[in-house]
Amino acid sequence: MPTISIKRVYEEPGHREGMRILVDRLWPRGLTKEKAAVDLWMKDVAPSPSLRTWFDHREDRFEEFSRRYVAELEHNPAAAELRTLARKRKVTFVYGARDGRINHAAVLAEWMRRET
Repeated sequence: MPTISIKRVYEEPGHREGMRILVDRLWPRGLTKEKAAVDLWMKDVAPSPSLRTWFDHREDRFEEFSRRYVAELEHNPAAAELRTLARKRKVTFVYGARDGRINHAAVLAEWMRRET
């Protein structure tokens, strides 16, 4: 099983995070590249703009959002590329959302753990 963790991109980077991969479609507001300390930005693995807009980080939509996002991941070439990376080394998916539990990075990490 790969070592995959998630962390808010605004938090200080740790020494044992492995490769830091930004999994948001949009660059985090107000954050420089140096401060983000991102090794790779994989915006194409993020939810589609229409799904992200529909979800709107609403807790009551999270279950349905998760189902729809996983369906997108199943047919996403960027997700396959990310899976290959995660098999080779420890990775940390960084994201900009405020809620650490109800966000796409949590869904992505869980899906990757099952699929890798």
